[in-house]
Amino acid sequence: MSKKSLPILTPTPRPAAVVEPTLHRSGAVARMLRMPVATLRVWERRYGVTQPLLSPSGQRLYSADDVRRLALLKQLTDLGHAIGSLAALPMAELQQVAATHAQALAGLQKGQSAQAAAAPAPARPWRLAVIGAALGVRLQRSALLRRLGRPLQLLGPFSDLAQAAAVLQASDVDALLLQEPTVLADWLPSVEAAAPVLAAVPKALLYSFATESVCEALATAGITLLREPQADAVLAQWLNTLPGASATAAAAAWPAQSGGAIPARRWDDAALADFAGLSSTIACECPRHVAELLMLLSHFEAYSAECQHRSAAEAQLHAYLRQVAAAARASFESALEHVALHEGLLLPAPARLASP
Repeated sequence: MSKKSLPILTPTPRPAAVVEPTLHRSGAVARMLRMPVATLRVWERRYGVTQPLLSPSGQRLYSADDVRRLALLKQLTDLGHAIGSLAALPMAELQQVAATHAQALAGLQKGQSAQAAAAPAPARPWRLAVIGAALGVRLQRSALLRRLGRPLQLLGPFSDLAQAAAVLQASDVDALLLQEPTVLADWLPSVEAAAPVLAAVPKALLYSFATESVCEALATAGITLLREPQADAVLAQWLNTLPGASATAAAAAWPAQSGGAIPARRWDDAALADFAGLSSTIACECPRHVAELLMLLSHFEAYSAECQHRSAAEAQLHAYLRQVAAAARASFESALEHVALHEGLLLPAPARLASP
C-alpha cells in the first residue's frame, strides 16, 4: 500500500514589474527572524506561508509585508502554535491571535508588578570595610547586629588599609571602620597615601591614645573619632547615621516622583534587545526606538543608584535622579506595551532580574 505524501507548494513567480525597491533574500530574512533557512523553505513548500518574488537567477526575494508576516508567524510558533493552523490565516487574523497573547501577558505582568509593589523591598546590607581582626569578630555579635536598622555585610577584616585598598574600590564600600590603639602624627598621611581610592568613604577610628593635635587633624579630615573602650551601642549608633541608612529620607528632600517608589523593571536587557531586533523587520521602527530608550533609562537608573552610595554629599541628588529615571522607565514600559499591541507584536518575556 502506498503512503500518501503531503502536497508540495511551489512559490509562484510574480511579474518583474511588481518588484519593490527593497527586497530581502531568504538568507537575510532567516537571519532577521533568527530561524534556519531550511525551516523557512519548509514553511513555503509545505504550507505556502508566503509567495516571494523570484529573481531571474531563481533567488527568492521577500518584501516588507512578507517579512512582517513571517516575523509574526515565528513569534506565534515560538509560543507553541502549530504552523499548519496559522499558515492560511490572513494578516489581520494573525495580528488578532498575537494581540490576545499580548493582552493576557500584559495582565499577568501587571498582577506580578502589583504583588511586587505590595511587598516591602528588602534593605540592601551596609557594606562595611573593617581594619583589625578583633574588630571584625566584635561586629559579628548578635547583640550589636540587633541594634542596626538594616543587615551588615563585613568586608574583611583586613590587617591594614593598604591591604583593603588593594582589593576594594570606593563603589564597593559604604563605610570604613578602623582600629588603631596608638595614633601618631604620621598616621593620617600614611592612611591617605595607602588608600587614595577610599578617600571619600565615610570613616570612623577606634583608638586609645592620640595627641590633641592629631585628633584635630583627624576630625578636620572628616574621620569620626571613637575613643576606646566604646559600647556596642555607640558603634551601632555610628552605623545608623551612615548615608545608606536614610536613603529614603534623602530622596524625600528632592521632589517626589511616582510617590517615591522605585518600580521593578518589567524586562531585562536581553529581552529588550531581542524585541528591538525583531521590530526592526517591520516598516515602523517605533518598537525598536522605545526598546532602546528603555535600555538607556534602565542603565542611567542603575548608574544613579550606584552614585547615590559613593558620596554622602551627593546622595540626595542621585536618589532624586534615580527616582526620575525609574518613573520615566515605567512610563516607557507602558508605551512599549501599547506599541506592541498596535503593531501586533508580542511583548518580551518578563525580567528575571531584580530592579537596578
